[in-house]
Amino acid sequence: MKDTPYALRTYLQTYDNTVSRYVPLELFPDQVSLLDDYENYEENIALKYRQAGVSTVTAAWVSKKLVFAKKERPEKILIIANKLDTSMEMANKIRAFVDQWPKWVGASFSPDKNSQRHYKLTNGCEVKAVATSRDALRGYTPTVLVFDEAAFIEADGDFWAACMASLSTGGKVIVVSTPNGYDPIYYDVYNQAAKGINNFKISEMFWWKDPRYSKDLYLVPTDDMVDFLLHKDERDKSGIVSFEDSDPYDRDYEKIKEYFAKGYKPCSSWYEKMVKKLKYDKRKINQELNCEFLGSGDNVFDSKQLDYIKQSTIEDAPNKMMGNSLWMWKEPEQGHKYIMGVDVSRGDSEDFSSIQIIDFDEREQVLEYVGKIPPDALAEIAYKWGLMYNAFCVVDITGGMGITTVRKMQELGYKNLYVDGVDSTNIWAYNPKTVDKIPGINFNNKRVQIIAAFEEYVRHKFKIKSTRLYNEMNTFVYVNGRPDHQKGQHDDLIMAMSMAIYVGESSFQKLEKVVEKTKVMIESWTVSNNDSVARQVHFDPVLPNQNVMNDRFKNNSGPSRDDYMKYGWLFGGRR
Repeated sequence: MKDTPYALRTYLQTYDNTVSRYVPLELFPDQVSLLDDYENYEENIALKYRQAGVSTVTAAWVSKKLVFAKKERPEKILIIANKLDTSMEMANKIRAFVDQWPKWVGASFSPDKNSQRHYKLTNGCEVKAVATSRDALRGYTPTVLVFDEAAFIEADGDFWAACMASLSTGGKVIVVSTPNGYDPIYYDVYNQAAKGINNFKISEMFWWKDPRYSKDLYLVPTDDMVDFLLHKDERDKSGIVSFEDSDPYDRDYEKIKEYFAKGYKPCSSWYEKMVKKLKYDKRKINQELNCEFLGSGDNVFDSKQLDYIKQSTIEDAPNKMMGNSLWMWKEPEQGHKYIMGVDVSRGDSEDFSSIQIIDFDEREQVLEYVGKIPPDALAEIAYKWGLMYNAFCVVDITGGMGITTVRKMQELGYKNLYVDGVDSTNIWAYNPKTVDKIPGINFNNKRVQIIAAFEEYVRHKFKIKSTRLYNEMNTFVYVNGRPDHQKGQHDDLIMAMSMAIYVGESSFQKLEKVVEKTKVMIESWTVSNNDSVARQVHFDPVLPNQNVMNDRFKNNSGPSRDDYMKYGWLFGGRR
C-alpha cells in the first residue's frame, strides 16, 4: 500500500478528548508533507510546536512500516528519549496503531517478547524503547531510529555519533522535538541541516498553518505579541489583518509570510488560551508555540541582543595566529586602557584555557585566545600579549589552577595584576596586601555578579567580535537558577570576558573618579595669588621659572662662584 496518507486515514483512529471518543486519523497539509519526507528521505528532523501531533503521526507511520514488512526484511525500531517513560509512551502509541490494522495484513504480536519496553511481531519486526545511555544500542541494530523530544536528551556528541554509526549499514533516523535553546543534539543537527552541512531533511511545522488552531487566525503589527495580549483591551486594533473568513486548508500562506516580513505576528483564540496556560512566560511561549531557538532555553543573554550581535558586531579576525587559536581584531592604540581576563584549565580536560583582551575606552573586544595548554604555558602567552597591550590582568584562581599561571606571570615580571580585596583606586601607592595575597579572583565566589556585569555590557552594545564567544553565549543558560553552560557545551570564553569586564568596572571607573577628583583639586590650587607665577607667560610647577633664569643668565654663561658658595649646601657642599 504505497499511499501512506490514504492508508492512515482509512484504517487508523485516534482518541479525541473534545468528543470523548475515537475518530478517524485526520491529517492536515503539514502532516502529509511530513509523511512524504519520512518516505523519501533517510534522515529527517521535525521542528514542531506543542500539540502538533507529530508524535502521533510518526507512530502511525512506524506502525504501517511494521505491519507491511516482509519476514526476510524485518524492521527494528529503536525509540530513544531522555526518560524511559517518554520513549515507552511512543512505543505504546505504535502498539495501539499496530493493533488497529486489519487482520488481512497478516501481522500480530508475538508471545515470545511482548512487554511495554520491548515487543515483537509475528513477521519478525521489533520495537524497543530506551532512555539515553551509552548501552542503549548494545546488541540491537535498528532499521529506524527515532529520537523523541530530542532537544531534551542529556547527552553529548559522542552519544549521537554512536547512534548514527549504528545505521551505517542502512536505515532511517527521525529526530522530533520542540526547541530547547541551543542543545548539543537537536539544535546542532537542525543548524547543520539549515546550512547544508548534513543530509537531514527539515520539516518545519507552525501552529498558524494548523487548521485545528488557526480557524480565526489574525495578524497583529507588533514586536511583542505577549505584551499585546496583556494589554489587548487598551491597544489600537485598526492595523489587525483577519483571515477568519478564509478556509484554513486553502489559505495563501505566502501572503501571510509577506506580512511577517513587515513585522506582523500571528494570533488566534487557541494561541491566546495557550499563552495564558503558559502564564505569559516568553521563554516557554517561544519554545513551545513559536518554534524559536533563541530565548527558548532559559538563556542568560536576551535573544534580541544575540541577534543584534550576530547581525551587527561579529566580524572575522584579520589576524589569526598560533594555529588559529589566537584571534586579533585590533592592535594596541596609545593612550587606551586595556584589560585582560584569563580563565585557566588543566590543559588535559574537556575545558579550555582562554584569554580575552578588551579596549575599555572603546568598549570592544580586541583579542581572544582559546586552547588546551598547561597553566604555565598559558602564563607565557598572557605575559606576551598583556605586555603588548599594557593590559591590566585578572586571572581566575578558582580551584588552584590559576595560581600556577599567575605565579609564573609574576616570575616573568608582569606587574599589572589584579588582586582581589586591594584598593585599586590608589594602585601607585605601596600596599602590603599585594605582597600577602595571591593576585587573581575566585570566580565562583562572585559568579552571579561577574556574569551580570557582562550581561549588562551586552545590553549596552558592547562590541563582541568573535563567533566562538557568540556561540558560547547561545548555549549559556540558567541551570537551577545558576548561570552555566548547557551540557556538552563550553563557557571558557564567557568566563574570561566576564572577569575582564567586572574588574574593569570595579577598577578603572573608580580610578577615573579619583583622577577627576585630583584634577579638580589641582585646578583649585592654581587660582591662588603668586607674583612670580603671574609674571610668567607659561607656568609648569615641575619646571624652573624661565623668566628668573633668563634674568640671571642674560649677561653671562652660567652661575657665578658666589652662587656656588651661597647655595652649595643644597648639594651637600660645605658652607
